[in-house]
Amino acid sequence: MLADTAPLRESVAFRRLWVSGVCSSFGGQMTTVAVLFQVWRSTGSAAWTGAIGLAQAVPLVAFGLFAGALADRLDRRRFYLACTAGQGACSALLALQALFGTFPVVGVLLVVAGQSLFGAGSGPAARTFLPQLVRTEQLGAAIALNRIAFQGSMMVGPAVGGLVVAAAGVGGCYLVDSLSFGVAFYGAFRLPRMAMRAVQAPRAGLRGVADGLSYLMHAAPVRGALLTDLATTVLTMPVSLFPLLNAERFGGNPRTLGLFLAAIAVGGVTASVFSGTFTRLPRPGAVMLLGSTVWAAALLTLGLVSNAWLGLACLGVAGAADTLAVVSRSTVVQLNTPNEMLGRVAAAEQIAGQAGPELGNLRAGLTAAATSGSVALVSGGVLCLGALALIVVKTPQLRAFTRPMTTVEPPQPVGVG
Repeated sequence: MLADTAPLRESVAFRRLWVSGVCSSFGGQMTTVAVLFQVWRSTGSAAWTGAIGLAQAVPLVAFGLFAGALADRLDRRRFYLACTAGQGACSALLALQALFGTFPVVGVLLVVAGQSLFGAGSGPAARTFLPQLVRTEQLGAAIALNRIAFQGSMMVGPAVGGLVVAAAGVGGCYLVDSLSFGVAFYGAFRLPRMAMRAVQAPRAGLRGVADGLSYLMHAAPVRGALLTDLATTVLTMPVSLFPLLNAERFGGNPRTLGLFLAAIAVGGVTASVFSGTFTRLPRPGAVMLLGSTVWAAALLTLGLVSNAWLGLACLGVAGAADTLAVVSRSTVVQLNTPNEMLGRVAAAEQIAGQAGPELGNLRAGLTAAATSGSVALVSGGVLCLGALALIVVKTPQLRAFTRPMTTVEPPQPVGVG
């Protein structure tokens, strides 16, 4: 039942990458709270907090597939290092503006958009590392361990971020995040070279992007997994509503704002710790559909209850369901994608997994501004459940996909440095 830690024990490179990911995720979660608080304090508008999602989503959607094509043509480790350095520079700029003179809200959103632009490159590159660092049958376990790192950071980071904002202002959170990118850079620098071994090099530019889109259209399990993720995130993502819910249920105390993100993380970490219950199941697509359904139902319930602590419990259930869905989605994508196509498909997965939530936050913020937070949550949950039912009917290959059970050694990385 417990998480399989074999990838950490057997692969030094994966262990190093995992530790650096813990540090960078922790800093990123603190920055999420800081940006939300800074924008909310400046505007008092759920629509503006929803605009944070738009600033993060536009670069991912506009440049994600091009970045994925570059990741398929270049040394993926070096490409990742360059993008990580850019993300760290943006985080340092956020720290400087908070410590020496706060930017206007539009300026903060532009820096956030710049950081997302570099993330459009680092994300797909990082997603291609696992098949070269762990054995095939350990892929699901490695993804679950990465999820533990992310959810653990999400559980602790926002709560610590709220305390730091209350004690030292938003600049303190931004400063920690900028330092965490240094740790991530070091962890990736020590990885082996990720040389491509494709018989034919991927085509450049728009032609390479078109090849990736063509593959997505014809790989039904991958297409169904990404559509499922888009349905759940675009229609139900609640993060932009957290300042509003915090004001309604906790009086707007910055110390409690992080509890909303932390509640999701508590459920996610619990599911990750016991990920052996589902990572060893033969049908990850069916597990993903189940997790997505529970996520939508939990957020719909959040919109119906008024008790603050019961609402946090709903977010905990949603976090656990999200872990089932995300780990299973990544397993489906990795097992159905050839290595020479993995950067572009990983970019599409990132667009669904990151731009989708940000668009969902924008939808929720605009809906709440026009109606109420409860209406935004309930309407999104109902629409999501309907979309999931349609995907189940139209994409049977997703729920029927069975992962291979044979042992295959990962390709050996070429050189170091």
